[in-house]
Amino acid sequence: MYQAIFVDIDGTLRDNQRNLSQKTIETVKKVTDNGTVVILCSGRPRKYTEEVSRQCFASQYIITSNGGNIYDYQKNKNLYVNIMNKEAIIKLYELANQVDARFIMNVGEGRVVSEVRHPDQEIQLTENIKDFVYQNDVVQCTIADHDFDKIKNLIPEIEKVEHVEIKNRHKSLINPNYPKNNSIYCDIANMESNKGNGVEKLCQILNLDLKNVIAIGDDFNDISMFEKVGYSVAVDNAHENVKKKANEITLSNEDNGVAVFLDKMLSTNQLVPFKTC
Repeated sequence: MYQAIFVDIDGTLRDNQRNLSQKTIETVKKVTDNGTVVILCSGRPRKYTEEVSRQCFASQYIITSNGGNIYDYQKNKNLYVNIMNKEAIIKLYELANQVDARFIMNVGEGRVVSEVRHPDQEIQLTENIKDFVYQNDVVQCTIADHDFDKIKNLIPEIEKVEHVEIKNRHKSLINPNYPKNNSIYCDIANMESNKGNGVEKLCQILNLDLKNVIAIGDDFNDISMFEKVGYSVAVDNAHENVKKKANEITLSNEDNGVAVFLDKMLSTNQLVPFKTC
């Protein structure tokens, strides 16, 4: 019996056009109406994750920035923040700046960036990077560019930066057959910051037993969740190495895989209302 479900967003809950299907919205609502807690867990910043969570009627709890921030948006309260090493951020900015790549910092509810591409989600960095970093708490950085080789060649330099590590990267940097037609990126955060640790910390806060928890994902940054919870599910579009870590494979994100799995769990009475242990 499971009381909570942690779900990745991009590539898992939403389709390849980043849309939530009506079936997915209706099914997540059925699960929450059942009393089971659905928690979105993403590498994205807080505002973005909250918007998706509200859209699909998930819980008020969200895990963002690859576990760097846990937030309760009903109470407007940070439950956990893992602030990045400030000297590491400055070094990462310098690396991105040297090759004219876009530099993104998850700060507060949104992002501060070297070049704005999404005005509804991003704020332009207008001050000296050192001044900004020492006056603000950053939980994750992203280096991105449309040039695949630029990011690929930068990875060895990123990996040399102390106190931080790459948490997730564009699938084309792992799978040579994956399309390179989107922005190529690397998400970077503190060593101990990952989705699995975020799941564990929120379960401690909510007094939830990890064995009564499910995690659903598609990418390498979701494996840390799989390793913590009682039951793990990969969507069919996940990388083969991610699938190998899961207890079960559902349909792809294009085929409402999350909704299909949740419907099955509801129909077999395996989802129960959340109660403190």
